[in-house]
Amino acid sequence: MGLSEIVDIAGNYGVLVRIQGPDPKGLKMRAHAFHHYHSGETALSASGILWRSLPNHMDGDNGRSSMPGSAIVVTVASIVEPFLSRQYRENISLQATRELIPGVQIDIMAEGKMKETNLPNRLGNNAPQWLPARLLQLVDISASSVALQSIFDASSSTFEHGWEIGWSLSSRRSFGDAFKIESQRPEAEKARSTNPRFMGKPTIRIAILGVSSINSMDIPNITISTCNKMGDFILAMGSPFGVLSPMHFFNSISVGTISNLYPLNSSIKTILMADIRGLPGMEGGPVFNEHADLVGMLTRPLRQRTSDAEIQLVIPWEAIAAACSEILHKDLQNAPENLYYSKENLAGAAIYMNDNTTKSVCTAPSPVEKAMGSVCLITIDNAVWASGVLLNKQGLIVTNAHLLEPWRFQKSTERKPEVLPIFSEDFKSIRVRIYRRHPCNTDPWIWSDARVIYVSRGPLDVSLLQLKSVPAPLFPIKVNLACPLPGSKVYVVGHGLFGPRLDLLPLFCSGVVSKIVMAEMSLSNEPGPQDTKLGQFPAMLQTTAPIHPGGSGGAILNADGDMIGLVTSNVKHGGGMTIPHLNFSIPCGALEPIFNFAKDMQDLSLLNELDQPNRHVSSIWALIPPLSPKPGPSLLEDNKEGGKGLRFAKFIAERSEVLKKASQLHKVDRISNDVIQSKL
Repeated sequence: MGLSEIVDIAGNYGVLVRIQGPDPKGLKMRAHAFHHYHSGETALSASGILWRSLPNHMDGDNGRSSMPGSAIVVTVASIVEPFLSRQYRENISLQATRELIPGVQIDIMAEGKMKETNLPNRLGNNAPQWLPARLLQLVDISASSVALQSIFDASSSTFEHGWEIGWSLSSRRSFGDAFKIESQRPEAEKARSTNPRFMGKPTIRIAILGVSSINSMDIPNITISTCNKMGDFILAMGSPFGVLSPMHFFNSISVGTISNLYPLNSSIKTILMADIRGLPGMEGGPVFNEHADLVGMLTRPLRQRTSDAEIQLVIPWEAIAAACSEILHKDLQNAPENLYYSKENLAGAAIYMNDNTTKSVCTAPSPVEKAMGSVCLITIDNAVWASGVLLNKQGLIVTNAHLLEPWRFQKSTERKPEVLPIFSEDFKSIRVRIYRRHPCNTDPWIWSDARVIYVSRGPLDVSLLQLKSVPAPLFPIKVNLACPLPGSKVYVVGHGLFGPRLDLLPLFCSGVVSKIVMAEMSLSNEPGPQDTKLGQFPAMLQTTAPIHPGGSGGAILNADGDMIGLVTSNVKHGGGMTIPHLNFSIPCGALEPIFNFAKDMQDLSLLNELDQPNRHVSSIWALIPPLSPKPGPSLLEDNKEGGKGLRFAKFIAERSEVLKKASQLHKVDRISNDVIQSKL
């Protein structure tokens, strides 16, 4: 199915939800990145999923029956919670209490083809229009909350270096505003909102709204995706910043892949991780697969406190349906005698047992999904981790040299979870975690000790490990030495962000090859007329797939699941924040000696070629522009007090300063030899 067809189908279900009400002190927007505040009123927005209700739906607050066949909207509860009555806010467990404070109004914006024809629409029959809605039910997605809580528990023990839920944009408030807001919150609420043990439950909660202006029968049938796999294409529809300008942002789309499934050992995955680029206001929007089957609902991302790295979260529709089913059974048991509840008149039943849904059929694992058994997690002294790739069934693993010798590549030595410290050649412990793909295995992991057998002394950041005990079976990666084409689809597989404490498969992230940097190969590495050129070869791949700390040593895969590159590094700008969508890897063609050695592991001399110096390759990996043919100062001079390489931004700044002085003095001074630690 084409992308345009998926977008057309998604438009039948995507809506913008807006809630506005009195907010004299301006406190109700504190957890939202964008809002509209005017004359003591706050307006918030999110996205939602339009859904077919069943006839004779009963409003649980007062027993009134809504219009037969009216529609419902499923969205995130975070947009509604600031406007709930104090009784509900003080006792979250009160499922039956759904009262809003006086003066609150809820509206949804839906595609024009979804409205009833008797409603006026001055912009045309298919133009979006605001329609009134009301709150029917709040439902906790308990299984997803528990799974999210386990992620928090397995993260760093310090709150500052752990994880939280929310958009990175929402944390960009001034310290004064943040203090003012926090100081007016009750102490119990402050403790709950800043304690990782309570961060999961408030996030994974949905709100069900009733929309009587839409005829439920106008909503098309839909298929529910129940066999979501890593690497699957997904499309999210939402309305980012919708409260600011619905005209510009209503039902925008973002595409990507499923990066991970959690929990690993559960038959029903209650949290999906995705590499789509979500924006504030898209939470609550529907997510579809390549067949336009409904995968689930977008929610706010998981964000690392130290780096602001975001992992977008999707709540599978199965988890939402199961939670609504639990509410149905509780209401059947606790219903008052004067109210009659049945499967035909509860919103939860409409989601769980809707007659316009079918389930998708599972398919065989894709070649890309099979490759996850070839990417392993490497730990050193149980302190730091990185990724590696299995090359053969004898347990040979390729990874980056900076994992073992970070000082050679100007790696920081600060003690942070994602930064590798300096080690001596005698390591206390190198351990490798390998994933077993067999479904009958209760424990999917195999741990094995490893030893170093090779570290490159040349310009490429590569090393080899050998498992001391080789478990069976192993699934080595398939290698493709051909140079990929710019724009070709790629997948990055590695253990970025999440370490060994969490039972997660390697993250899958998609992108394209954005640039191939070629290097010159010559018999002589010294500049001069004696150079004998042997042609060019690919020395660096740039991709747009997001790469995070811990993903170093992972694999770049093509659409067939073949390895075409080794993940090496990404970039940090001057503020210290990682740029995940700008990253570099070593093409497999440049690592051909390693793959030749992996065939029988008998002749280590095959690796000598990688130890030879190459000034052109060194300049490429130092992010230094090609040297001018005119004689000038060398940018690769050794420094007695430091190492090799310059920070790219520092180099540009110094060069600009030199040229500025030259325009005044008509003379170009020699560039300083001070070596600045590389940000790669």
